Amino acid sequence: MRKFLLFLIIVICAGVFSYNWTPTRHYILVALDAVDYIDRKVRRRLGIPLAGTPDLAKLRQRLKEENLELGSAVFMRIFKREHELELWIKRDNKFVLFETYPICRWSGRLGPKLKQGDRQAPEGFYTVSRGQLNPNSRWYRSFNLGYPNLLDRSYGRTGDYLMVHGGCSSIGCYAMTNPVMGELWEFITHAFRGGQKRFHVHVFPFRMTEKNLAIHTGHQWHAFWSDLKAGFDLFEASRVPPQISVCRKRYQAIAGREGSVGNQTITRQCRKINVGSL
Repeated sequence: MRKFLLFLIIVICAGVFSYNWTPTRHYILVALDAVDYIDRKVRRRLGIPLAGTPDLAKLRQRLKEENLELGSAVFMRIFKREHELELWIKRDNKFVLFETYPICRWSGRLGPKLKQGDRQAPEGFYTVSRGQLNPNSRWYRSFNLGYPNLLDRSYGRTGDYLMVHGGCSSIGCYAMTNPVMGELWEFITHAFRGGQKRFHVHVFPFRMTEKNLAIHTGHQWHAFWSDLKAGFDLFEASRVPPQISVCRKRYQAIAGREGSVGNQTITRQCRKINVGSL
């Protein structure tokens, strides 16, 4: 059913490509989002795991297949439009992608959170330490993203308790379902026990390809998203979390040191960047 709906939407939209390309791309994205939302809603009501959920009962086997182990450092990326959370695990001097989990629900629209009560899920670069974990959350288990961070505060943005948590309800958080949150919790708590002081969570509006960014040329958040893409590209190139700072109310990213686990916090610092090396 889902494949049929996707096919139908794409065929209809493709019929008007030559007439008005830019609006058509927007309507395609909206239509695909609607289909994905319906699919997740039906699965929740039927008690079926969300599409893309790994076999959580076989965690040890999955780890063995990837030559990974609990206790290694972790790094996460969230992609709003795709409703995906990536879990990366450190192996040797770099991070490798272990799983891509479906996000059950997030609220608001593409773009950063601005103020308390706007029901908007944040975007940006965040760090999580042990003190931000809540094992007794009303949503099973949760960790606080650390919003507002330095950049958010520089704009006077307000709000608190913006979480990644279990369940499937959101008023500004990222809800993962309880089973998926349980697996994430295993990795996070073991990473802290293994010596990691904090881990980075990079939250993007969509997968930061040149094509996706170009689709949103002219959008009010295009410059902000371009800064996020710089951090995205650095990790893609090295598989090491980049060092993030805030310079003149904008994110600035430089390559992380080889072997880094992302223990560094986000600092207020303007660094000289060699553009030719990016």
